[in-house]
Amino acid sequence: MASKLYISAYTDIYRELHQPVLITAGCFSAIAVILSIYLILQHLRSYTNPAEQKWIVAVVFMVPVYATESIISLCVRRLSLACDILRNCYEAFALYSFGSYLVACLGGERRVIELLENKSRKQLGKPLLEGADENHSVEQRSFRNFFFRPCTLGKELLVIEKFGLVQYMILKMVCAFLAFLLELFGVYGDGEFKWYYGYPYIAVVLNFSQMWALYCLVKFYNVTHERLQSIKPLAKFISFKAIVFATWWQGVGIALLCAFGILPKEGKVQTGLQDFLICIEMAIAAIAHVYVFSAEPYHFLPVAEYGKITTETTKEAVKLEQGHDEKPAVLESTETEAEAPGTSVRESVQEIVLEGGQHVVKDVVLTFNQAIGPVEKGVTKIQETFHQKSVGSDDQHVEEESELKVEQHVEANLGES
Repeated sequence: MASKLYISAYTDIYRELHQPVLITAGCFSAIAVILSIYLILQHLRSYTNPAEQKWIVAVVFMVPVYATESIISLCVRRLSLACDILRNCYEAFALYSFGSYLVACLGGERRVIELLENKSRKQLGKPLLEGADENHSVEQRSFRNFFFRPCTLGKELLVIEKFGLVQYMILKMVCAFLAFLLELFGVYGDGEFKWYYGYPYIAVVLNFSQMWALYCLVKFYNVTHERLQSIKPLAKFISFKAIVFATWWQGVGIALLCAFGILPKEGKVQTGLQDFLICIEMAIAAIAHVYVFSAEPYHFLPVAEYGKITTETTKEAVKLEQGHDEKPAVLESTETEAEAPGTSVRESVQEIVLEGGQHVVKDVVLTFNQAIGPVEKGVTKIQETFHQKSVGSDDQHVEEESELKVEQHVEANLGES
C-alpha cells in the first residue's frame, strides 16, 4: 500500500515538473544549437585549412547533436533509447575527430611520425648504427613503455593512439546496435544493474573502451603538447574531454543512484534527468566552443597565398631618453595579411563528407588489420607446430619401418645360412 502511495505521489510530482523542465531544457538547447550552427557556418565560409577545419566542424557538431536528441528524448519518452544510441555513436566519432584534429595541427601523419621518431632517438640516445643497438632499441620500444616512457615509442605511439580511438568508435557502434536488438527482445534493461539484463555488461565494455581511448589521447597529447602551443591545446582538450567524460559518467552515476534507491527507479526519471542535464551542459559547451574553436584564425592566410591583401599600419608616440633630455618619437609598425576569399558552404560540406569519410574508412581498415594481425600470427604458429609434429611423427614411422625391414632381412639371411 505504501509503495502504491509513493508511486502515485511521484507521478503527480513528475507531471507538475515535466512542463517547466521541458521549457527550461528547450531554452538551453536552443542556445546550444544556435551558437554551434553559427560557429560551424563561420568555419564553412572561411574554409581555408581543410585538413584542420573538417575535424573542427565534426567536433563542434557534437553539441547540437547532443542538445537536439536530448530535447527530443524529453518530449517523446519512447524515443529516448534511440536518441541515446545515436548520441553515443556520434560521441565516439567526435572523439576520433578530435584525435585527427590534433594530428592535422601537427602537419599531418608524415610530420607526426618524423616528430615522434626524433623524440624517440633523443630519448634512446645515439642513432641506430649497429645491430646490437637496434636490438636494444626494439627492447626500449616495447609496449610497456607506452605507460611509462611513451616518448621512446616513436611512430608506434601514433599507431597505438589511432587504434585506441578507432576501437572505441567501432565498439560504441556495435554495442549501440546490440542494445537496440536487446531492447526489441525486452532484455536490455536500460539503467538496470541486474545479471539477466544486457545493460551492465555493455556498460562495463564501453567503460573500459572509453577509458583506454581517452588514455591513449592523453599520452599522445603529453608527448606532442609543446608543438601544439600555437592552437592553445589545453583549453580545447579540457572542453572536449569534459563533454565526453562527464556525460558518460553522469549517466552511469544516475543509473547507480536509481539502483541504490536514492532516486526513483522509474525509467523516465533516469532518462529525463540525464537529458535535462545534457541540455544545460551543451549550452555551456557551445559558449566555450565559440572561443576555443574560433574561426578567426582561418580568416587570413599568409601573403604568399591568394586573397585580398590588406595592410594595417599602427603608430605609437614614445619618448626617447638621451642623457637628461627626452625627445618625442613615433614608433610605426606595418602588418600585411591576405584575407581569405569566402568559400561556398555547399562545397565545404561536400569536402568534409568525402575526405573525412575516406579518412575514417582508411583508419577503420587499418585498425581491423592491426587487430587481426596477431590472431593470424597465432594461428600460423599453431599450424606450423602441428605440421612439425605431424612431419616428425611421419619421419619416426618411416624410420621404424626401415629398421623393421632391416631386422627382417638380417633374420632371413641368418635362416638361409
